[in-house]
Amino acid sequence: MVRVSVEREWRDQPGAVVLPSGAVVRGRRIADAASPADFALLLAPGPVPAWPHRRIRWPDFWVPVDRADAVDALTEALRRARDGERVEVACKGGTGRTGTALAGLAILDGMPPERAVDWVRAAYRPRAVETPWQRRWLRRLA
Repeated sequence: MVRVSVEREWRDQPGAVVLPSGAVVRGRRIADAASPADFALLLAPGPVPAWPHRRIRWPDFWVPVDRADAVDALTEALRRARDGERVEVACKGGTGRTGTALAGLAILDGMPPERAVDWVRAAYRPRAVETPWQRRWLRRLA
């Protein structure tokens, strides 16, 4: 009962999206104050949250520096979200890298790559996934 109310509360968070499996992940700007999560995937330098986290080297407007590390981190975040943990993804602006990571989570969760960009723009932010190389990275993720 408590877990169900926590999941509903997490679903109502600003920036929360529901992945194909029903898992919920929150996207946000790294510097914004936020309610606690169980795990954060950080895509930019910035403040470190008090909760467990993992950082990916991902330059602004680009793609991750280390593809294998990024896929491993996204897979860990997806596993945690599917297990009911409150998972968030954050970068400096909360749009390009965060949107790309959220779309990547959706692909890893079973969404066809050709639908992921439109989905994340409708579910999260209209300008998510900012560059052609981010879109290309997502197509190659599957």
